Amino acid sequence: DDILIYSKNKEEHEEHLRIILELLQKEKLYAKFLKCKFWLDSVKYLDHVINSHGVHVDPTKVEAIKSWTAPKSPTEVMQFLGLTGYYRRFIEGFSLIAKPLTKITQKNKTYEWGEEEEEAFQLLKDKLCSAPVLALPEGSKDFVVYCDASLKGYEAVLMRREKVIAYASR
Repeated sequence: DDILIYSKNKEEHEEHLRIILELLQKEKLYAKFLKCKFWLDSVKYLDHVINSHGVHVDPTKVEAIKSWTAPKSPTEVMQFLGLTGYYRRFIEGFSLIAKPLTKITQKNKTYEWGEEEEEAFQLLKDKLCSAPVLALPEGSKDFVVYCDASLKGYEAVLMRREKVIAYASR
């Protein structure tokens, strides 16, 4: 039930607002004015910050990750992977990096936190704390997907005009 409108400039935004407000009126849909915010330069939405530069990881989540201590149980590993996995599109090669952590959460596996798990944990923290700003997809042309596959999995990156829109891996 949220409506977010992104525009490149003031004139375009006025036009977008007019179109949306007319559409709401036509469909007899209502927005509570006190809950509406207009002309924002930056929006925090679904634990992301979106502005004219692109999509950012929410800084409060970055702070939480910075202070995250090494997990002491499979449950704590899953909580960490849940948070970092939510932002996987910001992390090139996420699945391969997270693999040692994923392995120790499997049932019937003894929980052993070793050097490999610590390295994966620290690398995910580092990558998320220095995550790139992802470009906003605009238009329908000039998109490129680069991918690499092996028996271990795949990696891909969606780009437009040399700007990263999202990473994917499995």
